[in-house]
Amino acid sequence: MKDKKDRPVKAPEPRVQYAALPFRAEPHPEVLLVSSRETKRWVIPKGWPMKGRKPHAAAAQEALEEAGILGKIEKKPVGSYHYVKNLPNGAAILCRVDVFPMRVARQRKTWAEREQRITRWFPLEKAAEAVREPELADLIRGFDAVHREEESSSSRPGTGQARSAVPA
Repeated sequence: MKDKKDRPVKAPEPRVQYAALPFRAEPHPEVLLVSSRETKRWVIPKGWPMKGRKPHAAAAQEALEEAGILGKIEKKPVGSYHYVKNLPNGAAILCRVDVFPMRVARQRKTWAEREQRITRWFPLEKAAEAVREPELADLIRGFDAVHREEESSSSRPGTGQARSAVPA
C-alpha cells in the first residue's frame, strides 16, 4: 500500500492481548474453549492488558471472568497468534495474542460471563479444528499438556493440591 506521494505505508503494529490456554492432561490431554459473545465461535479466554497486572495475571483474570476457571498459570507464554478484531464502530484492528498455559484446578459454579458464554473441554486435535484462527490451531496442536502436567506435579511440594493463580 502506498500513500498519496507514492511512498510505501507501514502497516500499524498489532495491538497486544493476553490469553490463557486452559488445559488438563488426565484422562487425556484436553483444552477448554469458550464461545465468543458476539459470533459464538470457539476461542480461548483473552483480553486487553490490565494496568498493574503482569501479562500472565491478566490472562488468568480473563480465564476467571470468561470461563470461571481457577488454576496455575505459567509466567512465560507458550506462543502467540494473530487475529482481526472487529470493533463496535465497524473498524477492524490486527491483534497479537500472547498465550499462557493454565493448568485448570477447578471451575466455579458461577462467574461473571457465565450467561453469555459456553465452555467445553476438547481433545487437542478437536480444539484445533474448532477454532477459526490458523495460528491458534497450530499452537493447540503443538501443545504438550501431558509434559506440562508432569512438570507441574513434580515441582509442587506436599499434598499435590493445585494452587490458584487468581483469588477465589
